[in-house]
Amino acid sequence: MTSFRTNTDRLLEVRLQDEKVLAIAGAMVAYTGAIKFEKSLLGGEGLFGALKRKVTNEGMQVMQAAGTGTVFFAQNAAEITVMALAGEKLTIESSSLLAYDTSLKTGTSFAGLRGASSGQGLFSTTVEGHGNLAVISRGNLIMLEVTPAHPLRVDPDAFVGFKGDIRQEFVFDVNWRTMIGQSSGESYQHKFTGQGVVFIQPAER
Repeated sequence: MTSFRTNTDRLLEVRLQDEKVLAIAGAMVAYTGAIKFEKSLLGGEGLFGALKRKVTNEGMQVMQAAGTGTVFFAQNAAEITVMALAGEKLTIESSSLLAYDTSLKTGTSFAGLRGASSGQGLFSTTVEGHGNLAVISRGNLIMLEVTPAHPLRVDPDAFVGFKGDIRQEFVFDVNWRTMIGQSSGESYQHKFTGQGVVFIQPAER
């Protein structure tokens, strides 16, 4: 497992010892040591996942950094949170994934109407296995618990990801945006039920 840490809240530092790391193309801002960069065609999600994104024109451009040294990553001055997965599965908006261990397996999850209406695309990204990853958000990443007794509804623009035994639904509420003064029309929400955590950002896309 490669070493991930936040140098500042907006700069990720990854130390490599003859290792590899995957990151969103264009996210490298500096590096030291003997590091080789190259485009990663599949990004860990396999041929089928890559083809699904290709068909829908939702390609996730990923690069690989390999060697020995330290690589620094950032993206549009966004806040960065490092997570460690221990055999878990995380579903995340593709635009919120910054970098991840090559030991992690990525894939695609159909987002359906939620993705199409919120402008985030038809597919979300899944990340699972053992390893580190870095997530970006507008403002500090917020973790909210979901339990069978306390389901959660989330504005699609604030949604970042979720993990756990959670069922995700896409629900329609004519009063959602109207009541908070952001529009005069219909809108949609995420509804999460089950047991797990949902990650949101304190700003909208």
